[in-house]
Amino acid sequence: MNKLLEVKDLKVYYAVKENKGIHTLKKQLKAVDGVSFDIYEGETFGIVGESGCGKTTTGKAIVGLLKPTDGKVLFEGEDVHRKMDRAARYRVSANIQLIFQDPYSSLDPRFTVGRIIGEPLVVHRACSHAERKEKVLSLMRDVGLLEAQYSKFPHEFSGGQRQRIGVARALALNPKLIVCDEPVSALDVSIQAQILNLLEDLQEKYNLSYIFISHN
Repeated sequence: MNKLLEVKDLKVYYAVKENKGIHTLKKQLKAVDGVSFDIYEGETFGIVGESGCGKTTTGKAIVGLLKPTDGKVLFEGEDVHRKMDRAARYRVSANIQLIFQDPYSSLDPRFTVGRIIGEPLVVHRACSHAERKEKVLSLMRDVGLLEAQYSKFPHEFSGGQRQRIGVARALALNPKLIVCDEPVSALDVSIQAQILNLLEDLQEKYNLSYIFISHN
């Protein structure tokens, strides 16, 4: 198997202030301190730990939402955090997508399902309007949503259905790697297995690699 991602000695520190009586001390909070691992094509890599240990911070640094204090994140040998032109940035962001933990706050309540799932295609100018709708409908079928739900809004769906919308959005640009940030922790236990089985099926169909973040 080919190596897809290399994380080398990743560090993410935050500057924080601590009040000591009349004095304020400046300190560094080491959210992530020297993490290294490799991920290969088709692999599921788990990051497990208690709340506050830096799991989500690691995931955000990998997808480029946070700039690391030190270390490197290499996707197919290319530094995710180097200065790059728009085309290179779009290429990297298209191939590394994120499924958020909260299926409620991660969806814009003003957008229909069709627009939410199709938004990455609009941003990346990936296809025409007609092609975009067909692509979105195909993704909806893949994640277990009905085509008739294309024009509905997030508040009309259950938590599990909303997370399916988030999964479809992450698939829109045909990524190679998806960071799953505790994607079932906000769902009922009875729904968690359904979403996990869905992710497993999609991994096989789309030849995906996963980083699966969990606290258990």
